Amino acid sequence: MRRLTVLYDADCPLCVHLRHWLLRQRQLVPLDLVPAGSQEARRRFSALDHAATLREITVIGDRGQVYRETAAWIVCLWALAEHRPRAHWLATPPGSPSPG
Repeated sequence: MRRLTVLYDADCPLCVHLRHWLLRQRQLVPLDLVPAGSQEARRRFSALDHAATLREITVIGDRGQVYRETAAWIVCLWALAEHRPRAHWLATPPGSPSPG
């Protein structure tokens, strides 16, 4: 994977805060942060359910892979130099966040 696009809710203060946090991190895989539901998001990813992208973080890989919910957070961490080891652990059964 050479690049990831993160669709985030630009009207959500927490989402905007996390966007800024992601941008401050050293990225091993470049992250493009695009407002979910925006014209740019619709142009770049016409086949996506854009209403759903406003409800939960969605990450798209450069080969069309789509990650949602927990998997999207894990792939974001995987893209970051200091958090890749944690992402690998979270992707294993012992590290997998269990349903509430």
